[in-house]
Amino acid sequence: MTSKQTESGFDINIPDWNQISALKILAPLKCIDGAVVCQTQAGDLHFSLTKYGLRVSTAVPRQNHYDLLVNKVQAEDVEVTNFTEYSVVKSSKYHLDIRHNPLAFKLSDASGHLILQSCTDSHFERQHRVPALARTSNGWLFSIALKSGEAIYGLGEKWGALNKRGQLLRSYNHDALGVNAEISYKNTPFAWSPEAWGVFVNTPAPVTHAVGYAPWSQRNYTLLVEDEYFDMFLFAEPKAKQSIQDANPAATIIQYYAELTGHAPVPPRWSAGVILSKAYYQDADEILAVAEEVRKRKMPCDVISFDGRAWQDTDTRFTFEWCKKRYPEPAKVIKQLKALDFKICVWEYPLISVQHAWFKEFADKGWLLKDKRTGEAYQYDWDQQAFGEVLTPLPRSGIVDFTHPDAYQFWRDAHKTLFDDGVDMIKADFGEQVEDDNMLAYNGESGKALHNVYAHLYNRCVYEAAEMYSKSGAFIFSRSAWIGSQRFNSQWGGDPQADWEGMMSNIRGGISWGLSGAPFYATDVGGFYRDTRDDKLYVRWSQAAVFSAHFRFHGIGAREPWSYSDEANAAVTKAVHLRYRLLAYLENCFQESSETGLPVQRAMVLAFPQEKQSWAFENQFMFGNDFLVVPCFTPDDEVEFYLPKGEWVQFDIDNRLAAKVLVGQQVYKQNLALDEMAVFVRKNARIPLCKLVQHSDEFNQKNIPSELWAPRV
Repeated sequence: MTSKQTESGFDINIPDWNQISALKILAPLKCIDGAVVCQTQAGDLHFSLTKYGLRVSTAVPRQNHYDLLVNKVQAEDVEVTNFTEYSVVKSSKYHLDIRHNPLAFKLSDASGHLILQSCTDSHFERQHRVPALARTSNGWLFSIALKSGEAIYGLGEKWGALNKRGQLLRSYNHDALGVNAEISYKNTPFAWSPEAWGVFVNTPAPVTHAVGYAPWSQRNYTLLVEDEYFDMFLFAEPKAKQSIQDANPAATIIQYYAELTGHAPVPPRWSAGVILSKAYYQDADEILAVAEEVRKRKMPCDVISFDGRAWQDTDTRFTFEWCKKRYPEPAKVIKQLKALDFKICVWEYPLISVQHAWFKEFADKGWLLKDKRTGEAYQYDWDQQAFGEVLTPLPRSGIVDFTHPDAYQFWRDAHKTLFDDGVDMIKADFGEQVEDDNMLAYNGESGKALHNVYAHLYNRCVYEAAEMYSKSGAFIFSRSAWIGSQRFNSQWGGDPQADWEGMMSNIRGGISWGLSGAPFYATDVGGFYRDTRDDKLYVRWSQAAVFSAHFRFHGIGAREPWSYSDEANAAVTKAVHLRYRLLAYLENCFQESSETGLPVQRAMVLAFPQEKQSWAFENQFMFGNDFLVVPCFTPDDEVEFYLPKGEWVQFDIDNRLAAKVLVGQQVYKQNLALDEMAVFVRKNARIPLCKLVQHSDEFNQKNIPSELWAPRV
């Protein structure tokens, strides 16, 4: 079995299962401090029953754990009974049957209801065609049985179908340069089934997921954990809790993940407003002119952004220094923007050009990742094919080593000057550049074990800086993310192609990320690259973004509404007005998401777990508890959607006409005017609506004043 990185992602051959030996238990099970010790030919494994379900781990834990878990997990008291061919482990909540040769298991609740089990894919020549648990030269293999038609969700920001059944996916961060393939910027090895169980691998290393993937096994979910160590949680919800009226086992599984890896902090109010950006405003005159035009046109907006080349000299970045040629007096520019009531966002990435004095200084101190072959600071060369006329080719650079405590502290504290000068928000870009074979970190980690977790360390460092020094409340945008990155509040989906499929792939990526325990997300409204100035696309993307956690105009070229046609400008302005009228509602969503781990944008499977027919409609979503949103993603203005059980009405903020009641559990089609949105609420909905403001600071009370809207029926 081989695993090889390629430019497009990865190439994993179909395993030769005949050559992989399943683990077997070599001695009677014994219990030590709550953990059941299983002796195998690959070393001792611990099986622990916890409040969340089953944990399986190597007896020797990983030394570099990176604090991916925020809570210590206590093993429950258990009773172990050994028989010749199997053992039984019981806690007050779960029963675990472990077969000895080959090692296999069944996890049931205390009443005996089977929740999940290891693979049931058998073979003429042996009990299992695919091993339940095995140690290979590539890492640990673990297989879980799937029922026919059983769906699986999660695994991070993935652009395709939300139901991952039938897919081969890899939890490995990439600078994906788009939203059109398997590779993505944000990954986490956490997935769940609507059958009330989930799987989470606590590792910094890549994990490959063959989710009912027929070339491996159409009836198994097989994971390859590319790590020397093994630590897996199998979340499980007992049958009794599943049977409670209005139970949502999926929400419970996501909450378990949040309890283990951290809850997202509530973003500051201003972050819910419009964030205006492009790649890029070239100098002070241009960004000030745009800011003044925003206020002149009375377009609500809270944040304006200095993207990469907007404030840094590309040849020498990144060093927290304004480009002296274009910004000789940056404090003056910030003061002028503040006078126009804007919050300020600046871009950064964790690399230092070899052309700046910091490269040698950091290298001498050991603050950069090292080249394994030479022991010197590694010099990262960019793939120049990714750059064009707008995106300037980047210089050879060193990569900041966040495992070095002094480098971490320096980078965190270097943000203080920015925040002191009036910056409010950091856009933490990149973080996917650690290479598998050639880089060595201060803590001794290298290659695959460092690649993914690097994003977590980088995001954590920048977020801590915002917590310590921002006067406006800690908030960052990050592009790359790993386990626990939801603790650093929000992410955006990088680099979508500016066309209809680019829009929907970006939206699905955000919904998939939300199904993976990260509640706050934004798309690049209008698309990042290959812009054709498509008025209709820009309008429909803006309308969909109203109903996301964060709203950012961004891309190569102008993204201001008035840079499009008058008709498009009017439709987008109407959508932006609606966004600001919904700020009180969105604040409630933020609070709920922070407490529960549930995303602001919720796939139908998460919002309507008892209504299986709704799950197939993956291009629509719930916005909080009350809004069902159907993005229009075709130029013919037609939408097709499913309304769940109950009575629904189309959301009309002006309430000019009596609403037509639509009966649920049906599929509908609708043609939309350019300024019309397919958004629905239940007939008995009560929605808080705010007065329209130009920026969120105009609400100076602790709670946003609002009035309740109800549909006229």
